[in-house]
Amino acid sequence: MSVTERPQRPSPARRAFYAVPVIGWIARDLAEGGSDNIYYLLVAVLSLWAIAVMTWGLPALTLTAVALVPAIMATLVLLTIGR
Repeated sequence: MSVTERPQRPSPARRAFYAVPVIGWIARDLAEGGSDNIYYLLVAVLSLWAIAVMTWGLPALTLTAVALVPAIMATLVLLTIGR
């Protein structure tokens, strides 16, 4: 980087999203941090899911499956189309 170039500031929408306490911090860390951060996020999400299942049992497991239905349907449609 030369002396006259300055680092580009994020847009106001991105700065507002990064200002959200937990989700914004994780998003900024994923976007600007190291490559290992995605694995830490996956471990944290799986841990929270396991804690929810241990706390509430079958309803937490069922609601997780119901929440993933749109993603699975989109995956099946994209596989069928051939993309």
